Amino acid sequence: QVQLVESGGGLVQPGGSLRLSCAASGFIFRLYSMGWYRQAPGKQREWVATITSGGITNYADSVKGRFTISRDNAKNTVYLQMNSLRPEDTAVYYCNVKPGAINYWGRGTAVTVSS
Repeated sequence: QVQLVESGGGLVQPGGSLRLSCAASGFIFRLYSMGWYRQAPGKQREWVATITSGGITNYADSVKGRFTISRDNAKNTVYLQMNSLRPEDTAVYYCNVKPGAINYWGRGTAVTVSS
């Protein structure tokens, strides 16, 4: 079955960086777009970034120029490099894929940006 396991979250000071990873299994990873979403306390989950099977990337305006999504098809892993982090980036970050009719999510990894 499809599994997505996020890692790499933690506590970081404003202006700092983190790299999130999402290890995927249970589907042919290289064929599908992968996405990152986040959910801040008390808010709805929001889209952050997507990378297509061909490597085309798209970003939410709030993270454009600061975050970079990438993928390693040999490792079945998608990454989110987050630079110049701000307190408003504090959230649980989720990996997402939809290899058929069902949307799959990981359990998330928490990112806290605070001094």
